[in-house]
Amino acid sequence: MDYETLLVRREGRVAIIAMNRPKMLNAMSVTMTRELNQAFDAAAGDDEVTAILLTGEGRAFSAGADVGGNPAELPKDESGRLDLGAPLEESYNPLIRSMRATPKPVVAAVNGLAAGAGAGVALAADLTVAARSAYFLQAFVNIGLMPDAGCTYTLSQAVGPQRAMGMAMLGEKISAEQAQAWGLIWDVMDDENFMESAMALVTRLSLGPLKALAHIKRAIHAGETGTMDQQLEMERDLQRECGQTQDFMEGAMAFVQKRAPKFTGR
Repeated sequence: MDYETLLVRREGRVAIIAMNRPKMLNAMSVTMTRELNQAFDAAAGDDEVTAILLTGEGRAFSAGADVGGNPAELPKDESGRLDLGAPLEESYNPLIRSMRATPKPVVAAVNGLAAGAGAGVALAADLTVAARSAYFLQAFVNIGLMPDAGCTYTLSQAVGPQRAMGMAMLGEKISAEQAQAWGLIWDVMDDENFMESAMALVTRLSLGPLKALAHIKRAIHAGETGTMDQQLEMERDLQRECGQTQDFMEGAMAFVQKRAPKFTGR
């Protein structure tokens, strides 16, 4: 499928989705959010794809929602009032939900600025890595808005309410190093070989035990709101399923034989 605002390709078992409006710092237009949903759904439904990498072309991951266009084109409700909830309901929220719901590992490679909804999309990934020069910005308050695209959830879950409040209310830049120190992202990588390092990470995931990775993702997300008893029961059930896979048998044999396992996803 051809996309107007994305570059989509596959390397091995990894689907790479790159936002491609570099002159606009990959600001997320209506077209881009629609195409992101389409590309992500296609990757999630492709049996040949076992991991997904999301990044941005040029010097930014994404500057967030594209609010610099014609004000007359902004969404309105039936009475003609401005309705900024509509694009969230129609595009952003389905994308965030899909990223979290797919059993496939999703990695966001933040190569520069990740602001507003762009930060929300980046932080919805299972693992978020950033170039050393990258930074995160909750820019909403600077134009009289509040965070969306899941940011009020992911921020408070990752860094606690005080830091989440500070990021959202003050709208200040958070460096990649600070984001890692706060537990907001997984890793910081050197700019010079950033994409190579990010690809190595996502490729490693794509070759892993798929059932176990899917269950890890499911259980950790459930643990964000579940009780200890609920988690213990989920772990019991999901571990039972993992133990019945060929990947577990291969992993156990490889451990005994002191060799690297060769997982097949079965």
